[in-house]
Amino acid sequence: MDEGSIRKRRESQNGSTGHNVDCQTKDQQPAKATVLQKDVGLLSATCLIVGTMIGSGIFISPKSVLLYSGAVGPCLIIWAACGVLATLGALCYTELGTMITKSGAEYSYLMEAFGPPLAYIYSWTCVMVLKPSSFAIISLSFAEYASTPFYPGCSPPVLVTKCLSAAAILLIVTVNCLSVKLANYVQNFFTAAKLLIIVIIVVAGMVMLAQGRTENLSKAFEGTSSSVGAIGLAFYNGLWAYDGWNQLNYITEELKNPYRNLPLAIIIGIPLVSVCYVLVNVAYFTVMTPTELLLSPAVAVTFGDRVLHPLSWIVPVFVVFSTFGSANGSCFTAGRLAYVSGRQGHMVKILSYISLKRYTPAPALIFNGILSILYIIPADINTLINYFSFAQWAFYGLTALGLIVMRFTKKELHRPVKIPIVIPVIMVLVSCYLVLAPIIDKPDLAYLYCAAFIFSGFLFYYPFVHLKVNWARNIMRPITIQLQLLMEVVPPEKTE
Repeated sequence: MDEGSIRKRRESQNGSTGHNVDCQTKDQQPAKATVLQKDVGLLSATCLIVGTMIGSGIFISPKSVLLYSGAVGPCLIIWAACGVLATLGALCYTELGTMITKSGAEYSYLMEAFGPPLAYIYSWTCVMVLKPSSFAIISLSFAEYASTPFYPGCSPPVLVTKCLSAAAILLIVTVNCLSVKLANYVQNFFTAAKLLIIVIIVVAGMVMLAQGRTENLSKAFEGTSSSVGAIGLAFYNGLWAYDGWNQLNYITEELKNPYRNLPLAIIIGIPLVSVCYVLVNVAYFTVMTPTELLLSPAVAVTFGDRVLHPLSWIVPVFVVFSTFGSANGSCFTAGRLAYVSGRQGHMVKILSYISLKRYTPAPALIFNGILSILYIIPADINTLINYFSFAQWAFYGLTALGLIVMRFTKKELHRPVKIPIVIPVIMVLVSCYLVLAPIIDKPDLAYLYCAAFIFSGFLFYYPFVHLKVNWARNIMRPITIQLQLLMEVVPPEKTE
């Protein structure tokens, strides 16, 4: 049975072919086209941004940002500056997302601005490394916080953490494969939970300030780092906490009224997160010295133990909710990137198929989940963060450069939102700094391995994508058919 047979079976079941459409009774619903449905409204869009940004970062990155910045003052400045950078980047993506209303974010924009080779390199890097490693990082954070209460006074065993992380990945992938609406409900619920714990921490911190706990803020700039590379690494870890500001652009095709809801969700979500992050860090420093914060195994949990006792147990519970919701958002968008690149022919064809019953990109979601589980086996969170940020910010810079290029090469494109060109210029310059500064200050073979992996994509692009060699198609065709039958998926229908 091939994909045509599956389509015919679906059509006969739904009565959606030929004259049968005209003969439908009132209680029958017309069959949906086999494409991703526009099920994401403004609330879900905002929750996707906020829920993906507020995840593990604000509960992990404070230590790394403080370590590399050297003092409380520059640490808070870096957190605020990261919020400004995220906002500037999101403004660039607002123009791009309303100008090019395709899912896939950077992939679609690089395709339009620079052509298939660079878009392929992006999809190759993200689908194979960046997206699954991000999913793995967040799930590991979830597992650490979820298991910490069961091991008081010591760190949870690595095996327990990684098994729990793998279980979380399997659960999240299952939810996203079952239903887009179910995934949105999960995202909305956990976003509300994480905002609640943020409010609790901020209010507790304000109370402590009102009581005169300002010792750590009075000498805020003592010990400030003067290393350019160290400041770059501080920004890496701060921006990791902000990562997710571009996630909505991965699902543009599933947004209701994208011209309105895309910019509106960004305008609401990112400033909200920026304010929360700065206030949460201020709250941390009201009860912990810089040394104590650096030594804390879980910053938010330590804060809760000192301020909210005997209700301190609510902090790890809500942090678990927060990281789980962020992992759900990461999975949701990562599947769409693999789906779009597969549809374009830059990944194996099966990744672009859609579930007949669920209307979800199940193969792409499952593939991302499998890679994520593989990444948690040897993973160290801090190493993965640095690796992720180095490559990701190179592509952020190229995307901002693409926006500048298209101002001159694609003047005919309709731009419902048009930002000042100085904003993408700033993003390009900042991206260059974030990519080059740590390498120049402290060269490391990890950066070379990252660059080598990125460019190795051309070894696959030329024969399999550019030349489209027949033997590769002959090998993949029976595999694709078997996977298609197993998962009951079909290629997306072309719509006007």
